[in-house]
Amino acid sequence: MTRFGAAALVGGIASLMLTAPAGASTQGSFGPTSTGTVNIEASVPGSVRISGLRDVTFSITDPSVVATDEQDICVFSNSATRGYNITATGDGATNAFTLSDGATGTVPYAVQFADTPGQTTGDPLTTGTPLTGQTTTAISVVCAVVPLSTASLIVSMSPVDLQTMTGGVTYTGVLTLLVAPE
Repeated sequence: MTRFGAAALVGGIASLMLTAPAGASTQGSFGPTSTGTVNIEASVPGSVRISGLRDVTFSITDPSVVATDEQDICVFSNSATRGYNITATGDGATNAFTLSDGATGTVPYAVQFADTPGQTTGDPLTTGTPLTGQTTTAISVVCAVVPLSTASLIVSMSPVDLQTMTGGVTYTGVLTLLVAPE
């Protein structure tokens, strides 16, 4: 390679290094003033949060009447549609929605969900099956500003099941709610 060829090659590489790619920052030139630019990008992953949940305690005085607990909760989603799905599982056998007396007795309960607060009924949840197509109006991750709640969780027990329970015995269980963005 000749001296002129090597110089041209080095000059070409240097000019490529000084030329900013499209959309990249630019460097200012030397002079009385100098202006440079910096492009800024930001992104966050799709995220959700469920909050405002409280424990359910049924103090049943009449087992011939449905026992129901409705609670308003907050679900936040930052997806473009504010969409999410919710999956519920119990801690019974095969993730069933059941309460146990700690020995051999179990009793089922039902779970419903509505993506609007203040509801007494909603879509029935089946253990392990996502309820899709839900949307939220939350603008704060924990509903710290209006709206203070965005959904309803309804847990109930039927009279038929209540009447199988042993009197004076406490039955317990855990309901797990998994929310994912859509």
